[in-house]
Amino acid sequence: MKVALLVGFILLSWSVPAQDPAKPRPSPLAMVSGRYKDTYIKVTFSRPNKNGREIFGSLVPFGQVWRTGANEATEITVSRDIKINGLDLKAGTYTLYTIPQKDSWTILINSDVGLWGSYNYNPKLDILKFDVPVTPVSEFVYEAFSILIDPRNAKADLILAWDRTKVIIPLQFQEPTP
Repeated sequence: MKVALLVGFILLSWSVPAQDPAKPRPSPLAMVSGRYKDTYIKVTFSRPNKNGREIFGSLVPFGQVWRTGANEATEITVSRDIKINGLDLKAGTYTLYTIPQKDSWTILINSDVGLWGSYNYNPKLDILKFDVPVTPVSEFVYEAFSILIDPRNAKADLILAWDRTKVIIPLQFQEPTP
């Protein structure tokens, strides 16, 4: 019986093609970071391309939880406590999910990390949940999904942008304690 299971496993593993590590991902991995004094923020995500597709409301449906990129769910790490959209966020690593709508997006900061997509999203693990308005972009600007950090001393904007859509999430770094 054990031999039959072993042979079956070997045959099955030969029939499943492995991902070629030399072949680039269609949605490459990216990372952005920002810093104020001894506090940094880092966002790790994958960058899908538009490729002529209709993005928001189609490829990324309105009203559904989105991994905020492609492949693995987007992760956000902060080295010290910060404020995000005026709400306290403790130092740590979190998953950044979003729920896009036409005029606003719901931003979800979730404590479950290391996930593929948003298939196992658990709303009970949300640390923060808030809405931000959509900033329409008049001309096509972003072929690839982009996350940017625009620093301004103790404040910064976390920008999520793709196609003709952009949302801006305000960040506030806290002054280090002496």
